Amino acid sequence: MISPYRAALPLSLLALLAAGCSGPEATPAETAVEAEHGEEEGHIDLTAAQIQAAGITLVRPTKSGGGAISLPAMLEGDPERTQLVSAAIGGRVVSLTRNLGQPVRRGDTLAIVESSEAASLNAEVEAARARLRLAESSLKREQMLFAERVTPEQDLIAARTAAEEARIALRLAQQKQSAAGGAGGSLNRIAIRAPIGGHVVGRRAVLGETVAPDAELFRLADLSRLSVNLSLNPADAGRVRPGQQVELVSGQRRAVARIHYVSPVLDAATRLVSAIALLDNRAGEWRLGEPVTASIRLADAAGSAAILVPESAVQTVEGRPTVFVRTDDGFRAVPVSLGQPAGNMVIVNSGLSGEERIAHANSFTLKAELGLSSSWGEAEHGGH
Repeated sequence: MISPYRAALPLSLLALLAAGCSGPEATPAETAVEAEHGEEEGHIDLTAAQIQAAGITLVRPTKSGGGAISLPAMLEGDPERTQLVSAAIGGRVVSLTRNLGQPVRRGDTLAIVESSEAASLNAEVEAARARLRLAESSLKREQMLFAERVTPEQDLIAARTAAEEARIALRLAQQKQSAAGGAGGSLNRIAIRAPIGGHVVGRRAVLGETVAPDAELFRLADLSRLSVNLSLNPADAGRVRPGQQVELVSGQRRAVARIHYVSPVLDAATRLVSAIALLDNRAGEWRLGEPVTASIRLADAAGSAAILVPESAVQTVEGRPTVFVRTDDGFRAVPVSLGQPAGNMVIVNSGLSGEERIAHANSFTLKAELGLSSSWGEAEHGGH
């Protein structure tokens, strides 16, 4: 009967093992060496050529000051660079010039709203402008008459006062119009303009619909900097400080953000601590709403270094996480105690010093060989 472990081995290693089994009988010296190794539990004899033929690669554990935590996160707009655009007055949307995802510059027209209130605001501006023209004309006439000593100075002062009041009235009318958006080309229309530059990340306005005052029409965001919202356990939050690095991973892409804020209070519903990291996205490589894995390197009060190994280097042997450490004549299976994952790495709490070389790629073949050797040993001893 073929051992189930044999199927897991690469063909090159199977061939080598088969050749070893079908070769000449071992000498007494070789038998003594095999017996000595057999007594060492979890040891696998492999030559350098066999290791290469099996495609097994070696790595050294990574030492990190204080360890790390890994948790899912979502990329969001920086609250300081996100703004809602609403209609200051009610009316009917008669024009839309931007759609989702499109870039905008500050002051660009996003939509035009038509309403009687818009007509009143625009008419107020035009009336104030006309009064200012009249007041300035009267002021010039009074200045000429006063210079010719035809009118008293009192009339000149009154004309100057009237002109200044007309200027103030015009500025007030223009500010009211600007607060509503700005002139929309016709007396009964108001333009809704972009208050910041960025991208349109939300649009609720529909062409032809009637919107109420202060109704949200657009949501703009400057995507050159993104926010990463994190929820930390209170024990971990005490070791996270503003300025610490956060590694973000999504598929094959990686980036580094920095902690900007750690909340001093627990969330009443989740009993977790909110933290915000900021990501420089001027290159535009990351998208709003994209899920990522965030890994935070933690500060360790004791000053000890955490040992991290690739997750693919850890195999489960007899129900325990195990790594295979390179020896002079093969590998030794070493049980380890694992901590939190950190991206595609995992923290090793005990079992390794960090100076070893361990099997990485194709380490599962060593697990299969360990099980195969064990099954052969049981067969030779009658299953005992």
